[in-house]
Amino acid sequence: MNWINKLEKKFGKYAISNLMWYIIILYGVGFVIQMMMPAFYSNYLALDARAILHGQVWRIVTFLIQPPTGSIWFIIFSLYLYYMIGTQLERSWGAFRFNLYFFMGVIFHVIAAIIVYLVTGLSLPLGTSYLNLSLFFAFAMLYPDVEFLLFFVIPIKVKYLAWLNGAFFGYTVLQAFLPAYGGNAIYGLVYKAQAVAVVVSVLNFLVFYFSSRNFKAHSPKEVKRRKQYHEAVKMAKRSNGNANAPEGAKHICAICKRTELDDPGLEFRYCSKCNGNYEYCQDHLFTHTHVK
Repeated sequence: MNWINKLEKKFGKYAISNLMWYIIILYGVGFVIQMMMPAFYSNYLALDARAILHGQVWRIVTFLIQPPTGSIWFIIFSLYLYYMIGTQLERSWGAFRFNLYFFMGVIFHVIAAIIVYLVTGLSLPLGTSYLNLSLFFAFAMLYPDVEFLLFFVIPIKVKYLAWLNGAFFGYTVLQAFLPAYGGNAIYGLVYKAQAVAVVVSVLNFLVFYFSSRNFKAHSPKEVKRRKQYHEAVKMAKRSNGNANAPEGAKHICAICKRTELDDPGLEFRYCSKCNGNYEYCQDHLFTHTHVK
C-alpha cells in the first residue's frame, strides 16, 4: 500500500466532492473582482511570498481566485473545459485523489514561491492556470482516444493535444531565459513566474503519477471491470453464494472445484470477461479460458 492509499484510507472521508465546481465559482468571483477593481487582487490577494512572510498569510488561499484569463468570452470556454476535465477525473480517481492532486499542486506553488523569494529575493506572482492545464496530461493518460474539436471544427484526439500542451509548457519555460523576453525587468518577472508555475505543475503531475504507479487502475475499462465484479458479488450474495458450491460453502472454483472449506486462505473472484457468473480461485483467475 503506497502513501496515497494510506492517506485515502485515513482522510478519504474529508474529501470535497465536486471540487472543480467550487474552483470554477472561485474563478468567477476572481473575474468579477478583476473587472471591477483590477489592482485589488495583486495588492491584497495574489501569491506574494514577501507579503506572506510578513504576516499576510491569507494569500496562501486567496491567490486561488485568479481567473485564467481576463477575456469574458475566453473564460467561459476555459472554465467549461476545466470543469469537464476535472469532473471526469474525479469520477475516475475518486474525490479524495482528485482533491489530493489539486491541493498538492497548490501547496507546491506556495512552497516554490517562498523558496524562490528566500533564494533570489524575487516575489513571483504564481497562479493556478498551469496547474489546471496539467490536468490535461492526466486526462490524456486515462482517455487518450477521446476526440475534441480544435477551433470547434477539427477533430483531434486528446493524446495529441497533450503533446501540444507539453510543447506549450516547454516554450513557456524557455522564454523565461530568452533575452528578448526575460531581459525586461517587468515582463521578465512574469515570464519567470510562469516558468516556475510550469515546473511545479509538471512536478506535481509526475509525483502523483509515479506514486500511483500508473493510471491504469483508474481507466474507464478498469472501472467498468470492477463495477461488473461488484455486481456479480452482490448477485452471488443474494443467492446465498454460488449455486454450484457444495453444502456449507459459498464459493467454488469453476476449474478445480475447490471451495473455502478446502482451504480457508483461498481467495475467489468473478471474471468479468466470461459470459456468465463464473467464479475462480486465485490460482485460476488469470489462467482460465474465458467462457464466451
